[in-house]
Amino acid sequence: MARAVWSGVISFGLVSVPVGLFTATEEHEPSFHQFVEGTTKRIRYKRVDERTGDEVDYGDIVKGVDVGGGKYVMVTDEELDQIAPGRSRALEISSFADLDDVDPIYFNKTYFLAPAGPEAKKTYALLRDAMDQANRAAIATLVMHGKQHLAIIRASGNTLVLETLFFSDEVRDPKKTLDNLPGRTSFSKGELDMATQLIMSMDEPWKPDRYRDTYTDRINDLIEAKRHGHDVQQADEAPQATNVIDLFETLQRSVESARNPRRGTSKASKPGRARASRRPAKQSETAKAAPKRAPTKKTAAKKASVKKAARNTKQSSRKAS
Repeated sequence: MARAVWSGVISFGLVSVPVGLFTATEEHEPSFHQFVEGTTKRIRYKRVDERTGDEVDYGDIVKGVDVGGGKYVMVTDEELDQIAPGRSRALEISSFADLDDVDPIYFNKTYFLAPAGPEAKKTYALLRDAMDQANRAAIATLVMHGKQHLAIIRASGNTLVLETLFFSDEVRDPKKTLDNLPGRTSFSKGELDMATQLIMSMDEPWKPDRYRDTYTDRINDLIEAKRHGHDVQQADEAPQATNVIDLFETLQRSVESARNPRRGTSKASKPGRARASRRPAKQSETAKAAPKRAPTKKTAAKKASVKKAARNTKQSSRKAS
């Protein structure tokens, strides 16, 4: 079984549930090393004393903060642990919220939560099933790896899933960061409706196992090709930006292509592109068991509005013909 990266207690009200935190995702890119060009000599990093150049053992290194004037305050790991809420072992739920109200920009990293021992299974299941029945997620905080994290806990099948979140002051304001965002924009007749039709014609259920990291596949193919002395196929160039003068015509062709895939040209079939026909990874049991979330009133109203716009456009095109 996997090793917990954090262990502690979930508390909501006066109820406490001992749990372990496990990493839910993993990277699968090739691991590159650094070498001196033209040789197989590895580049290594060392921790050295900046004044003497001598290498320093990891156990002899302490943390410090520059407070100005050439002065530093040294802090030990034990001192940091002593001031952490619950001595770094508390996962305290402060409130519950609708998951749809949380902007995905705040999501950081995903973990699984599991009960720590047989005696914690019933209270773990109670919290999981109660949140699922209420269609709510828990907002909590925990201290892990020397940092406090804001987190959201949700039910997914038989599992409680914890997502660490960015704090609000860690998320940049796009109005302050970007200076070229379009404001109120006017479109020619039919452009917005045609774009809506294109979106609806490409609408399909979310199935994560249909997608694959084809760039990593190409990197692995590159490594194998160079290993055996074979030629390397280059990928296609990125498409050119659409001319705004031909925007409506391009949208119209896109809708027709989406409705009749055989008429359209599949970029994935062109030579030099990553192969996308490999067998997808098997879907996890957790993903299979995950119940579908009931749509909120806000989401349902938005979908109804988009469908109505598509119907109106279709009726208009029939009258025109």
